[in-house]
Amino acid sequence: MRIPVLAVVGLGLVASAPTAARSQATPPKYPSQVIRMVVPFTPGASTDVTARLFAQHLSAVLGQQVIIDNRGGAGGSIGAEMVAKAEPDGHTLLATNQGPFLQNALLRKDSPFAVSDFAPVAFIGYSPLIVVANPQLPPNDVKELVDYAKANPGKVTLGSSGTNGNLHVAIEMLKTATSAEFVHVPYRGTGPSLNDVVAGTISGAFTTTVSAEGLIKSDKVKVLGVAGPSRMDVIPNIPTFRELGIANSDIEVWIGIVAPAKTPRHIVDVINREINNALELPDTRARFKQWGLEIGGGTPEAFQATIQTEVGRIQNLIKSGALTVQ
Repeated sequence: MRIPVLAVVGLGLVASAPTAARSQATPPKYPSQVIRMVVPFTPGASTDVTARLFAQHLSAVLGQQVIIDNRGGAGGSIGAEMVAKAEPDGHTLLATNQGPFLQNALLRKDSPFAVSDFAPVAFIGYSPLIVVANPQLPPNDVKELVDYAKANPGKVTLGSSGTNGNLHVAIEMLKTATSAEFVHVPYRGTGPSLNDVVAGTISGAFTTTVSAEGLIKSDKVKVLGVAGPSRMDVIPNIPTFRELGIANSDIEVWIGIVAPAKTPRHIVDVINREINNALELPDTRARFKQWGLEIGGGTPEAFQATIQTEVGRIQNLIKSGALTVQ
């Protein structure tokens, strides 16, 4: 008996349907090779220290080595560009704060990437910035530093991890809030700037308690103030800028992981899940408390909302003239 053509086609569809369904439901194995976690700063910066903690965790749970690749320079844009142009397969990630991929994209006319070139993956944590100074510098808090700068125009030098980065933005915000003159000295990373604070080559620097932890404990630098809404548990005796009468200069640095745009959602979800799991571990929470970091976490969508808030803040600073697109 001849089987109708339609029936033959129908049988073919039925026979092939399970295979098609399986191919659609089973994404390619991830990870399938070593994961490169690019840190756009020199070793020792807060982002670098934090990234190493999570790279170790991801290596253990994903079954592939996660290596840290420090690509400092140009305010973090060198490392950010590398990731923006990488294959969106989840094997190249950027562990960063808002400076390298966001502020550079908004504040550089010649930026080789845009904020939209990155996919938010996981929000790790955040911390207010602090100001540290060489112990021999006369001021003992930020208010005294402002007065000292006004009395000595052009003599107070503050280091940052690079032009247009978080620490540079913080210097400009402090200048705007106080009308004091501070000379910005950009470096290729936080570590080199702190080394020059200790040596007395520059007066001070904006940084985080993570980056300056050892120097603070050994009294190689003194902390002049906290650029946040409240005092920090790790340095409870240090007043906030607000307490010292300096308003509109709070600035937090947050740390997260982003990937190249168009990275498949199932890969983003794997990394997001494991970062959130790591944030719940007692060892992670103990480290964060020691470093003065607040726990982050949440979905990629929540991280995207944080990014958009930062974009709006930078755009407002540009409109007000506090920051200039260069």
